[in-house]
Amino acid sequence: MSTTEPIAAPTLGSRARRVALPLVLSFVAVAGSLGASRGEPDRRAADWFMVVLILVGTVSLYWLRTHPTRVLWATVVATLVYMLMQYAYGPVIFAFVITVFYTIRMGYRVSGWAALAALYIGHVGGRMVLGINEQGVYQVLLVGTCFVVLGFTAELFRAHRDRVMAAARTRKEAELRQAGEERLRIAQELHDVVAHHISLINVQASTALHLVNRQPEQAAPALSAIKDASKEALVELRSIVGILRQSDESAPRQPVAGLERLEHLVNRTSMAGLEVHTVVHGDPHPLPTGLDRAAFRIIQESLTNIVRHAKATAATVRIQYGEQSLVLQVDDDGKSLVGPPTEGNGIIGMRERATALGGTLTATRTPTGGLRIVATLPL
Repeated sequence: MSTTEPIAAPTLGSRARRVALPLVLSFVAVAGSLGASRGEPDRRAADWFMVVLILVGTVSLYWLRTHPTRVLWATVVATLVYMLMQYAYGPVIFAFVITVFYTIRMGYRVSGWAALAALYIGHVGGRMVLGINEQGVYQVLLVGTCFVVLGFTAELFRAHRDRVMAAARTRKEAELRQAGEERLRIAQELHDVVAHHISLINVQASTALHLVNRQPEQAAPALSAIKDASKEALVELRSIVGILRQSDESAPRQPVAGLERLEHLVNRTSMAGLEVHTVVHGDPHPLPTGLDRAAFRIIQESLTNIVRHAKATAATVRIQYGEQSLVLQVDDDGKSLVGPPTEGNGIIGMRERATALGGTLTATRTPTGGLRIVATLPL
């Protein structure tokens, strides 16, 4: 299986680099082979066909990156014919070495090793067929050893390249995963903040509209609650937006939402007409920031759902501090309903928060038909 790098659109610089290697190697190979011919009078004399064979291997390197296997076999044929025709030994082998190294390194392992075997067997077998026996066993084994060393050297570089690419893919996947988790966390925060405060504003606005004509003096607390809830929503939203922008401006921010703000949450919810009772079991103690925030948001979303959807007048929040986990339970006294509760974005978001911490969250009916949310968050 081949692993090739994506080929970018050629630029002036890349074209120059692609031309440089064939050009330089062509000059070196032709000049070196001509010089070797003068020093080896017993070999076939240099002629135009020798130059053509050399140029087939060197010039084809221009297409090495785009068509590696075709260039590989072109150099194999040109080099093999050059050797069997007994031209002088020279730098003709350079193009073949470069092509084999590149193809194996880029992942064309079968083609690279097949080319090594083809040139070696073709050279040794061709000489036997043509009756050329000027090389001894030692020389034949030496050439074979050099080919094997070339192949394994290319394999080492290929393995290194694969490790680098795998590490890059792993980093990219981790970055994408972290970005996805961060988007989910931000979406949950925005949903919890907006849904809670808008629900309170909606309830208080309905109350104010109902009282404004009949008992205008009693509409003032509802309007005040709307003002406070909208102000608090704007503060939290601006805080989240400031984090997204990573700005250093002194935006008004509240402490990270946690169970220490539970009393404030209960008071706000009570102003919407829902009586909330809090029961704590165990010894309260500081919690990890992520778990503390998740616990607060689960309770907040549970109360928001009750205010928005349940025809309830009271809710009970139970918090149990255990040695291994924190257990949250929120019940309401809604009307008698049958069947499992419908899971909307609120319950799904709460379950995602619990699951992200390795915990669980269930939504069931109470014996009276109300909604019961139970979340277990491991410490």
